[in-house]
Amino acid sequence: MKSFYLRCIIIACSVVPIFLSSSANAQESDVKAKKVLLIAGPPSHGYGAHEHYAGCMLLAKTLDSTVDGFETTVIKHQWPVDETTFDGVDAIVIYSDGGTNHPAYEHLEQVNKLAAQGVGIVCIHYAVEMTKGASGDALMHWIGGTFETDWSVNPHWKAHFKALPHHEITRGVVPFSTEDEWYFHMRFLPDMAGVTPILTAVPPESTMERIDGSHSGNPHVRKAVANSEPQHVAWAVERPDGGRGFGCTGGHFHWNWANKNFRRVVLNGIVWSAKGDVPEGGVPVDSLDLAALEINQDYEKPADFDDALIRKSQPDLKK
Repeated sequence: MKSFYLRCIIIACSVVPIFLSSSANAQESDVKAKKVLLIAGPPSHGYGAHEHYAGCMLLAKTLDSTVDGFETTVIKHQWPVDETTFDGVDAIVIYSDGGTNHPAYEHLEQVNKLAAQGVGIVCIHYAVEMTKGASGDALMHWIGGTFETDWSVNPHWKAHFKALPHHEITRGVVPFSTEDEWYFHMRFLPDMAGVTPILTAVPPESTMERIDGSHSGNPHVRKAVANSEPQHVAWAVERPDGGRGFGCTGGHFHWNWANKNFRRVVLNGIVWSAKGDVPEGGVPVDSLDLAALEINQDYEKPADFDDALIRKSQPDLKK
């Protein structure tokens, strides 16, 4: 009889660690980190512009250091060679040139499969453009809107965002202004299905000073500007596949990452697209100094570069 009770005690004790282990695994599963993959396109426009890698690194550093439960991977100047890089990702951020140079241009099927699984897709600046047809249609599905040649335009202008919608992506963002190559007159899903405009401004007449061309002007956009029609330059989409997308046409000038509101909008958009919890006050952003913006750029700093001009154009820049 004594040996029987002893066996029962041993069995009961042996069960306890198994139960605790299962409970711990469940807790780990509940707090699984959100994985964000940032793909930075190759060098493009020279020092201080289209600095895809430096921009991705700034965004990744902020997400890693200020948003609980997020981990990032930055791929420099190419599409990931190892397909396992995409395993378990919650959102893919593409900051690159567009058209046929878009990193995803030759990987449409792969991204379509990831989107079908609910993976969020974020495209910044030129990455909101592919070509008409299969690639453009895919991009439209991923993020809800695209730059369409002979319809959309890409002038440099100062956009004044005077009002912001109530959305998780606008948390902690206040009306602001900044000069950038803000693409506009974008092509969106029919009836804006699932699309929410995030940044909207009225372009000035000066945006139509160029002659007509695939990216510079056309009768449709000239009429819209003449009528002072508001233009959406950043937007969010909730896709039928359950995933989310975010597009932002700004990001030409690397120095604009010093603008706290601009940087917060993009960071909030990434967190939201990954189905993370955007903090009530938005993603925390610190003031950047010029040295922080100069790190990781693709080009050497020109000897005659005017630091004072950058400091003057960026009020949020740390002195």
